[in-house]
Amino acid sequence: MADVYIGLGSNLEDRGTGPAGQLDRALKTISEHPMINLMAVSQRYQTRAIGPENQPDYINAAARLDTDMSALDLLDYLQHIEHEQGRVRTIRWGARTLDLDILLYDRQTIKSERLTVPHPRMHERAFVLAPLSDLQPNMVLPNGENILNLLANCSDQGIVKL
Repeated sequence: MADVYIGLGSNLEDRGTGPAGQLDRALKTISEHPMINLMAVSQRYQTRAIGPENQPDYINAAARLDTDMSALDLLDYLQHIEHEQGRVRTIRWGARTLDLDILLYDRQTIKSERLTVPHPRMHERAFVLAPLSDLQPNMVLPNGENILNLLANCSDQGIVKL
């Protein structure tokens, strides 16, 4: 089984479910997949949006999964969940009902047209590093960088633990 870390984020409602509810729905759906074991979920964090101004704050978290799915099959599944929860891709870094990103996939480095792992901007985003540190405080990325060191050198970006 592959050891996988995903990032979760939301700053919009869908069907009366606010951002925290969006994360709850996504985690429930992920946990019900027969090829995925949801191992752990981080604390949740509220963060200012990156991208176009005048967006609501995000609720972010990370989750650790074990799966027999390939990285691309997992990506397809996560994008299916996003779509089912009302995600519409129009504006880069725009507001969204749900964002599910593969951050790390079994210590592999993947660079394809559809997927880059480790996530290419995770080292500069406190809203990714803080939840990851909840799950694995001594985590070392495939390039040898420690996430606690990265987090210490990253602007807090208005992050608040919920």
